[in-house]
Amino acid sequence: MRKLVLLCALSLSYFGYAQVDVEQIQNEIDKSLWKSFQKAFETLDGKALNATYAEEVLRVTPQGIDTENAFKAGNLERFKKNKADGVSISLDFWFDSRRTNETTSYEVGFYRIGFTDKNDETNYSYGQFHIVLKKIEGQWKITQDWDTATINGNPITGADFAKNSILKF
Repeated sequence: MRKLVLLCALSLSYFGYAQVDVEQIQNEIDKSLWKSFQKAFETLDGKALNATYAEEVLRVTPQGIDTENAFKAGNLERFKKNKADGVSISLDFWFDSRRTNETTSYEVGFYRIGFTDKNDETNYSYGQFHIVLKKIEGQWKITQDWDTATINGNPITGADFAKNSILKF
């Protein structure tokens, strides 16, 4: 009986410790990856945005599958055009689900991108993302990036996005 009590106490302390580690890892991811990702978007810095991705990335969008990193050149071109057109971007998001261990994190959430033109008119785009992160040479990098603007054929809207609070870094 004494051994059983000791085993239970050790098990409970281990699981409590593991939970703290997951929170610490997710905080590390938030500070080292997501904060940089958001800043790159909002400063229209394509090079910095691309730096949040691994060398080899599986990118899936409604337009298709990219395994050749063509999206990275697209990031550079799109941000260059936005700057030339006087468009500014805001990016807000929140996580619906996160599963994390020491080397991998699978993160699902919703985003809102605001495009403000030179006349101060803002249009919003909403979507859901599924992202896989890997810790590569000590740095968290995006290795798989899937997003969509619809769920079950229905467009994601501001009402969907408003179901949770945006993250602040």
